Amino acid sequence: MATSNSSKAPELSYEQARDELAKVVASLEGGQTTLEQSLALWERGEELAKICQQWLDGAKEKLAKAKPATEK
Repeated sequence: MATSNSSKAPELSYEQARDELAKVVASLEGGQTTLEQSLALWERGEELAKICQQWLDGAKEKLAKAKPATEK
C-alpha cells in the first residue's frame, strides 16, 4: 500500500508489522539484551513503526477520498 510519502509499498501487512513491533518492545522492556542487541531492536522497531504509519496514512487517505465533498 503506497502513500504519498513513499513510492514503494510496505513489505509487511499492518498486522504483521504491529505484531513484530510488539515483540520488539517486549524484548527491549525485558532488559535481557546487550547494548548492541538493544540498538538493533530499536532500529527494527523504528522501521516497523514507519510501516505501520504508512498503512494508517493510506487508510486515512482512502477514508478522506470516500467521504462526500460536504463532509470534508
